[in-house]
Amino acid sequence: MPRQSCHPKSCLTKECDVMVVKVKGEFTWHRHDDTDDFFLVLRGKLDIELRDRTVTLGPGQLHVVPKGVEHRPVAREEVHLMLIEPTGTPNTGDKATAAPRKLA
Repeated sequence: MPRQSCHPKSCLTKECDVMVVKVKGEFTWHRHDDTDDFFLVLRGKLDIELRDRTVTLGPGQLHVVPKGVEHRPVAREEVHLMLIEPTGTPNTGDKATAAPRKLA
């Protein structure tokens, strides 16, 4: 049976965006007042800095940052992540500073 490859960057469900992203470096401190923030590491190692502790994730591990909790993802090397958010959620928690989304 032939193998198929699929390389989506983002797809839409009825109410959520499912995104596969590559990140490296420190993201800005931010929070989401209306939704939790879901991180699933596919490849690499991700630190999610919270004001009182750091959560470190490896491949296959996930963490949900509860709504309203300030956090900062840090990828010291390239990390591949799956993120799931309600459609329209700005990645910085603020529409004015959010990065634009590209649909697959």
